[in-house]
Amino acid sequence: QVQLVESGGGSVQAGGSLRLSCAASGYNYMTNCMAWFRQAPGKEREGVAVVVFVGDTTYYADSVNGRFTIAQDRARNTVDLQMTSLKPEDTAMYYCAAGTLPHGSGRYEALELEYYNIWGQGTQVTVSP
Repeated sequence: QVQLVESGGGSVQAGGSLRLSCAASGYNYMTNCMAWFRQAPGKEREGVAVVVFVGDTTYYADSVNGRFTIAQDRARNTVDLQMTSLKPEDTAMYYCAAGTLPHGSGRYEALELEYYNIWGQGTQVTVSP
């Protein structure tokens, strides 16, 4: 069973940067992607960034495209999210997730909750004005 542990959250001023890391342990042969989701108070959980293992294909939500970068580190067995030019609206609990996307999936499917069945506990990111 895959287990996920997030780290790297914290508080930063607008315009600053943070790096989140998700350490994966265990193995599930069905897992073909990992992602970062976030959930702000009173809002639904939303997909932020996804990396598909085959080909290292990445997808991003429009709100973070160009500011966030997701990447696998196979040596460390982690998936990292580098966040730059942070805005107050990026404030949320950030969750790492592992899932299985159907063959032929694109960006829309990759950012959907329904394809992810393994979740970390979350790490808080707070961006002050």
